[in-house]
Amino acid sequence: MINNLAERAVTHYSGIRTFTEELVQPLEIEDFIVQSTSDVSPPKWHMAHTTWFFERFVLKPFKESYQEFHPHFDYLFNSYYETIGTFHPRYKRGVLARPTIEEVYTYRKHVDENIVELLENLDDSLLEEVKDLLEIGLHHEQQHQELLLTDIKYNFFQNPLKPLYTQLKETAKEQTLMIFKEFQGGLVEIGYQGGEFSFDNEHPRHKVWLEPYKLASRLVTNGEYLAFMKDGGYEKPQYWLSDGWAAVKNYGWTSPLYWKEDEQEWTQFTLSGEKPLNLEEPVCHVSFYEADAYARWAGKRLPTEAEWEYAAEGVAIEGNFVETQHFHPLSADLEAKGLLCKMYGDVWEWTSSAYGPYPGSKPMEGALGEYNAKFMCNQMVLRGGSCATPSSHIRATYRNFFQPEKRWQFSGIRLAED
Repeated sequence: MINNLAERAVTHYSGIRTFTEELVQPLEIEDFIVQSTSDVSPPKWHMAHTTWFFERFVLKPFKESYQEFHPHFDYLFNSYYETIGTFHPRYKRGVLARPTIEEVYTYRKHVDENIVELLENLDDSLLEEVKDLLEIGLHHEQQHQELLLTDIKYNFFQNPLKPLYTQLKETAKEQTLMIFKEFQGGLVEIGYQGGEFSFDNEHPRHKVWLEPYKLASRLVTNGEYLAFMKDGGYEKPQYWLSDGWAAVKNYGWTSPLYWKEDEQEWTQFTLSGEKPLNLEEPVCHVSFYEADAYARWAGKRLPTEAEWEYAAEGVAIEGNFVETQHFHPLSADLEAKGLLCKMYGDVWEWTSSAYGPYPGSKPMEGALGEYNAKFMCNQMVLRGGSCATPSSHIRATYRNFFQPEKRWQFSGIRLAED
């Protein structure tokens, strides 16, 4: 008879895996293979890769009778785990016409059934270890749920037809006044502590010194960013880091990603197609370089990740996450509670902190040690989650990271000052 721990694990596993398939329901069969740039992956690949993760790290080591679904899937759907073996190049994921999406669904069902069978029959001595691996795999799947939406959005944006993923729930509320909350700083602690799940890059909890600082009560809006643009923000090198200015010239940036000016009217591409730019919404799809340049123009700066986390620790984790099904940042539809508004959800918030290990940090053992640690170079930290992030996936200590020029994620700006 299945015990309570295994039963809860099955329910948790099935719920997250089902949600992935719900997110791709609006897609047509042709959408599943599109890869418009090397930064994004086809939806079909996301669905297969997350399945491969459970097959490779849970079923093969722990289920003696397990028969792998296809001998070549270990090569096709390994993402970047060098210690496991070679893998299909990332930029070529869009050429994989086969396996078909039907085969990928069958693959998912095969792995899901075997995971459930494993949990229902696993010896108690191994159940806790398998449960911990499953938890990593499920949070990994939630990361790919967000990537599914961001990648679908970018792929659709490249199509002149500007297709719709879903109908957007319209909001046009006026944004609240931006004020700055003071923090005295001092010797504080950051990093995860507790008994729930966290990634290795959130450890260990450690002390940092913070000088007194102020953090903006809300995010920077489209209207405020437009003022930066109208003041020649993309034409004045004094606001930009050297690499940022080079990116402006190299990529031809004149506005955030998905913005377009037509007869002096600005529109923004969303997962519901092109819409008039809502000046009250948080600005979104800006790079670290753009966020930093805006902050300099405004006479402010970006917060460090330690400043952000210290301020966020007392803020309830609620907001505009993927479950609200807006799939777009909101202005004031979800009212602020307390002085710091929208610390979670809507947009990932760029910090001025480079992504690196905490003092005494140790990556996971084995191949999973490649999950986070090997990317601790040339990337910047973002905090707080977005409108595409599952709410159960985020916490105050969560560290997201991207290269400073990347813009296709739901990334935005919260200002700070000394």
